[in-house]
Amino acid sequence: MSEVQSEEFVERLKDSFDEMVVYKDLKKSNFIAAFKLPSFMRDWVLKRFQDDDGAIDIDGATEFIRTFIPKKEDWKAIKNRVVSYQEQVKFLAKISIDIDIKTQALTFALPDFGLTFRDTVIPRDVWDSCNASLLKAEENWGIVELGYQYPENDKMPGKIKLVSFQDFCPYSIDLDDFKYARESFSLDEWIDIILGAIDYNAAGYESKKQKLAMITRLLPFVEKRLNMIELAPKGTGKSYLFGSVSRFGWLSSGGTMSRARMFYDVARRTEGLVFGHDYVALDEVQTINFTDVDEMRGALKGYMENGKYTVGNHEGAADSGIILLGNIPASNMNEYINMFSELPKVFHESALIDRFHGFLKGWDLPRMNDDLKICGWALNSEYFSTIMHELRDDPTYRAIVDSWVDVPDKSDTRDTEAIKRLCTAYLKLLFPQVQRPGDIPSRDFKTYCLEPAIEMRSIIKLQLGILDPDEFRGKDVPTLTIKDVEE
Repeated sequence: MSEVQSEEFVERLKDSFDEMVVYKDLKKSNFIAAFKLPSFMRDWVLKRFQDDDGAIDIDGATEFIRTFIPKKEDWKAIKNRVVSYQEQVKFLAKISIDIDIKTQALTFALPDFGLTFRDTVIPRDVWDSCNASLLKAEENWGIVELGYQYPENDKMPGKIKLVSFQDFCPYSIDLDDFKYARESFSLDEWIDIILGAIDYNAAGYESKKQKLAMITRLLPFVEKRLNMIELAPKGTGKSYLFGSVSRFGWLSSGGTMSRARMFYDVARRTEGLVFGHDYVALDEVQTINFTDVDEMRGALKGYMENGKYTVGNHEGAADSGIILLGNIPASNMNEYINMFSELPKVFHESALIDRFHGFLKGWDLPRMNDDLKICGWALNSEYFSTIMHELRDDPTYRAIVDSWVDVPDKSDTRDTEAIKRLCTAYLKLLFPQVQRPGDIPSRDFKTYCLEPAIEMRSIIKLQLGILDPDEFRGKDVPTLTIKDVEE
């Protein structure tokens, strides 16, 4: 994808992905940037008001955003319209539902606006018409229509009711079509397509190494319970990628983090962040305050080992990856010294660090600049983030990795599992068309999947040797090799 895209490439992109292609221009300070929408929502709006040549109906898009995508500070005005004037109001929001076992009551919450289950109701006929969409995930984006249910008596207070719900994604996702489309592009073109899908201009990078480092950030988007650490200089776009590209992840920046918020709140009987998200990224992790270090460390170790957590009498399970994102000074950009000294105390134990599968050297990424902002035809971010979410449930790729990788005798289980998970994620991102071992050349598998996975795990192992020399010093990751597979 050059600075000026060739007509042939654009036509091939449109032919392969049809309506999932959108024209993005982030170099200009255009009107839509003022609304500060996450990229997955922005592209959805752009596509709705963009013609075949990429021209935008600015007035129509502006009116739609102001009408249907309210800010948090607009909530009181919306509530006033619904409660005081009995209007029915439609807008785009994130919604979660609850089913009371004892009373069979159906309720909903709008977490971004502070509307809780106790103040809402879902009428039975509304539930019957849209429960399939509302039950797709723990939280769902969509057009909600709110109304008011009058109080029946002193014991039955008034409630905000759900009148209708339309799923945020107006089109169906076909994973097989996506895999088939990959065959129309070379690896270098595909790398550039991925970067465009997450709002980056491939021509702004100095090397393929930089491009692949950026794509490495996406590994937890496509593989369940993949735990990573990235330390990077300021301004490399960590917060943007984990906070804006996908509606399926969660970015937590600074502040206080408790076991209740992360896993399960006993008092409120509500699941924590790991439940229902593809990943939980702890941004600026060095500034996060953990309420009880020992409690959090124990909960993290158990969850990161097997995806299960126990809080009181509650037992839960989830598939969310845990991502640590931190800034690092230039003097510490060296895997052969202790890079974790500035992390919170909870992460100063080798047994916990051992449960992180890989380390991304954020200093391999360039500082964000205008040349890295996409300007051209690219995959709709909302579409691509949904594809990445769907790839998490495809077991085919792990089977291929198991077929390709030869594990030496007596290899450390955590090391081999970490490498295989990272390797599987690379395979999903870079070679989604692969359906059996013979579909990918051994050189490509080794260069773009196995070797980077080994390097990422090796850095974790080096840091473990520094944190706990008695246990880990001198213990390298196993030398995983390629089996002889018929190509």
